[in-house]
Amino acid sequence: MTIFSKVINELRSSEIRDLMKLANKPGMILFSGGMPDNDLFPLDIMDSLYNHLTDAEKKVAMQYGPTSGIPELLASLELFLKKKGLPVGSNRLMITTGSLQAINILAKAFTDPGDTIITENPCFIGAISAFKSYQANIVSVPLLSDGIDIERLKDTLDHSPSNPRFIYLTPNFHNPAGTLYTADRKHEIATLLKGRNIPLIEDDVYSDLYFHNEDKPHLKTFKEINPDGIDVCYTGSFSKILGPGLRLGWMLVPEYIYNKCELIKQSFDACSPSFSQMLAHKFLQTQAVYPYISKVREEYAKRAMIMTEQLHHYLGDIVQFTIPRGGFYIWLKLPSNLDATTILEKAIAKGVVVVTGKTFDPHGVINNYIRLSYCNTSADKICKGIPLLAEAIRASL
Repeated sequence: MTIFSKVINELRSSEIRDLMKLANKPGMILFSGGMPDNDLFPLDIMDSLYNHLTDAEKKVAMQYGPTSGIPELLASLELFLKKKGLPVGSNRLMITTGSLQAINILAKAFTDPGDTIITENPCFIGAISAFKSYQANIVSVPLLSDGIDIERLKDTLDHSPSNPRFIYLTPNFHNPAGTLYTADRKHEIATLLKGRNIPLIEDDVYSDLYFHNEDKPHLKTFKEINPDGIDVCYTGSFSKILGPGLRLGWMLVPEYIYNKCELIKQSFDACSPSFSQMLAHKFLQTQAVYPYISKVREEYAKRAMIMTEQLHHYLGDIVQFTIPRGGFYIWLKLPSNLDATTILEKAIAKGVVVVTGKTFDPHGVINNYIRLSYCNTSADKICKGIPLLAEAIRASL
């Protein structure tokens, strides 16, 4: 029998990926997938962008490209990020095959087997899987309503037997918790990390999807703050602002880190798809990105409000959650005696799919939470599905 490596034998399939198999069953209401709604994709715009490509541009799109990305997209993306206030002039930009590849590359660059890294708890399952694939020792710090628990983070850093190789955070509309770090919490983190020689990997795929203008002061990223004494490795994605099928993300990092990451990407896939890159370039260059983001932001805000109202009506006396102010998710806290896996089984039987909390616990233990996605489900299905989920939860009390 073929023998696999120890690393591979320790990997497990994501529960979210397993749940995706249920998507093809007729009549299922999916609160599970963290993906845009197919009906919201800008199909007419993409058709027009392709149809207006010159022959020269089509040839670029069909060919291998530089590891760092085709020059056209690098230029238009730099302008897009500069408009957001990011320090593109003093950093290097690399196009990656989705933002998860950027996270994966950075983890590989920084981590040897057994090295300690720090994440939030809960944490994005894709990042957890990437870190485990490099046999990192994951130390998690609880996430509070205003950001990571700063006192617990300080205690963790002060008492770590070795300097953590990096800290991974999702400050703006966290997956799965939906949390928006306050400006004060970001300042506290920057102060705490200064001079410790611990890189900060900042995962920022949701910040364009804010629902309230008054939150803009809190949306300022660590990369935009650009704190002295901290190497901020910023990652982003086209998945939430255009379409995940393009498989395009990016990293914006200091040059000496970029140089190592470029070598790693060369060994991964040589380059990201040029065809997707050319379309993304045109989406930015023509400014089509801005009205499209405004359109989907408005729709997601509407769906979030409807889901919130339904949860208050059917489960307000049982569950706790923070009203989302952007992003894709509501993080539902169940009574401590309930197990989310049991509720998932009852919900599936009623035709509703959710994701259990332990999926996002780096240690796979905490399981009295449920992640609900409103991004991929229409308003009428939200109104139909939440009462069914409520029945499953109440049946478990």
